[in-house]
Parts: sequence; structure tokens; C-alpha cells
Amino acid sequence: MPGWIGPWEILILLVVILLVFGPKRLPEFGRSLGRGMREFKNSVRDITDDTEPEELPPPKV
Repeated sequence: MPGWIGPWEILILLVVILLVFGPKRLPEFGRSLGRGMREFKNSVRDITDDTEPEELPPPKV
């Protein structure tokens, strides 16, 4: 299927990453990638929290 990443493409990508970064720097690369993803998720959550309207109390009659 065009546009989809299959298991062979993922395997080839992992082998290329291993060759480029080497086995010693691979854990450091994984940690920094995880840290970046966590920061991205936190910033997206903060933005969506800021854009949600706050509930106002009902008007008193």
C-alpha cells in the first residue's frame, strides 16, 4: 500500500539508525527522542487547556 510504512521499512530504518549513531550512542538518542516527545505533548496539552473556555457561574436574577 502506498503511503504506509510496513514492517520491512521499519526494520531498514532501525538498521540505518543503528549504523549512523552506533550502539553506544543509541540509548542517548532514545532518551533525547523520548524527552522531546514528552515536551511536545506537554506543550500541546498546555495550549489546548488555554484555549478551552472557562465555565462562568450562572447569572443571578
